Amino acid sequence: MHPVALICTAVLGLLLFALGLAVSLMRGKHKVIIGHPDDPTHILHKVVRAHGNTAEYAPFLAVLFLYLGSHQPVTWVVWMIFLATVARVAIVAGMLMCKTLARPHPIRFIGALGTYVAGIALTVALLTAGA
Repeated sequence: MHPVALICTAVLGLLLFALGLAVSLMRGKHKVIIGHPDDPTHILHKVVRAHGNTAEYAPFLAVLFLYLGSHQPVTWVVWMIFLATVARVAIVAGMLMCKTLARPHPIRFIGALGTYVAGIALTVALLTAGA
C-alpha cells in the first residue's frame, strides 16, 4: 500500500468525523435537534453543509485511494490522490471561512475544482488499472 494513499484516506476520515462531531457540538450549543437555520451566514448552517459535502465525496475518494494505492500507483496517480485530499480540505475551509454560503468564495471554488479534476483523473486511472 502506498503511504500517501493511506495518509490521505486517514485525512479524509478525520475530516469527515471531525465535522460530524462539530455538527453535534453546534447543535447542542444552538439547541437545534435536527436540520439547520436557513440563514447561510449561520455557523451551524455552514458546518452542516461542510459535513454533508464531505460525506458526499470522501467515501468514494477513499475507495479510489485505497484501491489505486494498493496497486503500485504511478507518480501522477499519487499526485492526484494528494490533490484530491488538499482540495477536500480547501473546500471545507472555504465553507467555514466565508461570510455566507450564498455567495462564491475563492477557496471553496478551488476546492471544488480540485475535487472534480482529481476525482475524474482517479476514476480514469481506475478504469485503466486492469488494461
